[in-house]
Amino acid sequence: MSAVPVFNLAPNLTVSRLCLGTMTFGEQNTLGESFHLLDQAFHAGINFFDSAEMYPVPQRPRTCGRSEEYLGRWIAYRKIPRDSLVIATKVAGPSGQMTWIRGGPKCLDAANIIEAIDNSLLRMQMDYIDLYQIHWPDRYVPMFGETEYDPVRQYASVSIDEQLEALSTAVNAGKIRYIGLSNETPYGLMKFIQVAEKYGSHLKIVSLQNSYSLLCRTFDSAMAECCHQESISLLAYSPLAMGILSGKYFSPDGGPTDARLNLFRGKYSEGESRYNLSNKIIKAATMEYLDTAKTYGLHPVSLAIAFVLRHPLVASIVFGATKSWQLQEVLNACKIELTPEVIDEINKIHSRFPNPCP
Repeated sequence: MSAVPVFNLAPNLTVSRLCLGTMTFGEQNTLGESFHLLDQAFHAGINFFDSAEMYPVPQRPRTCGRSEEYLGRWIAYRKIPRDSLVIATKVAGPSGQMTWIRGGPKCLDAANIIEAIDNSLLRMQMDYIDLYQIHWPDRYVPMFGETEYDPVRQYASVSIDEQLEALSTAVNAGKIRYIGLSNETPYGLMKFIQVAEKYGSHLKIVSLQNSYSLLCRTFDSAMAECCHQESISLLAYSPLAMGILSGKYFSPDGGPTDARLNLFRGKYSEGESRYNLSNKIIKAATMEYLDTAKTYGLHPVSLAIAFVLRHPLVASIVFGATKSWQLQEVLNACKIELTPEVIDEINKIHSRFPNPCP
C-alpha cells in the first residue's frame, strides 16, 4: 500500500485522508467497474468509503440503494476484514420527491431513522456502520447553492432530541459507532452537540460532511469556529466542484459526453443549481485557478485536492471517480504540498471571486 495519510477521527476510528464516495456506483459505474475502483482505492491505502441510502445519483426508484449494495458485495466477495475498513453512510432527510424511500422521505422521526439503518445494514451485508450521518437536516435550511435564510420557509420538523434518541438506540444496539452531520449550518451543528450531551459519552458526533473547495469556502465563515471549538472534523465533499476544477468542462468541446454535468443535464437539480456551467463567474474563477496550476507546474486536480487537504480542520476528502485514471489523479494529488506563493495566488483569486459555488 502507498502512503495515503491518515487521520484519527475518533477513538479507534482512524481514516485515510482520502475517502472514496460511491454515489456513481450503480448508475455511471457497473458492478464490475465499481469493484475495480474499490480494489484500486483499497490497495492504494484508502480505508474510508462513503455511501448513502439514496445513492446512486441522480436518484431514481430503480437504482436506489445500489451504491450501498455494491459496496457491501465488494467487501463480502473480496473477504476484506471488516475492521480494516471505515464505512460511512447516510439517512435521507425529508424530501417529498423520493417517494420510493419511505414515502418521501416525509421526516426524520425515530421510525424512519431506525428503518433506514436496518435497511442499509441489510444492503451492505454488515453488522454495524462506523459513521452514520444525517444527509441533510429535518428543517428548512438554505442548501445546494442557496445562501440566504428565509424564515418564511420554515416548516414543522422532527425535534433534534427525537433524532438523537433514535441514533442513541442504534449505538446501544451496536448498529452504528459514531454520528456525523451533513449539509448542516452552524446553528444545527451547535444544537445537535448541545442536545447530544444528555446522552453521555456513548453518543459522539465526530464529523460534518459539507462542501469545501477552491470554489466554495463558506465553511470558513462561521462553521470553522464551531468545528474547531467543539473538536468536530470536516469531511470535505465536492473538492473538485463536481469535476469543474479539473477543467474538463471548459475545453472547446464542452468536455466528455459521459461527464456527470453533461450526461445528466436537466436531470440533476441538486448538482446543477450549485455547479451551473453557464455561470460566467464560475467559469472566470475556474479559469484563473487552472492558469495558476499551469504557472506553477501543477495538475489542476493536484491544486484543488492539495488546497483542501492543507486545511487544519479537514479530516478527509470525500471524492468520486468513475474511471481508474481519475482515481489515480486524486491519489497523486495527496502527495502534493502547495508553496506559500501558490496559496497567495489562490487567495487573490478567492478575493476576486468569493465562493461562486456555495
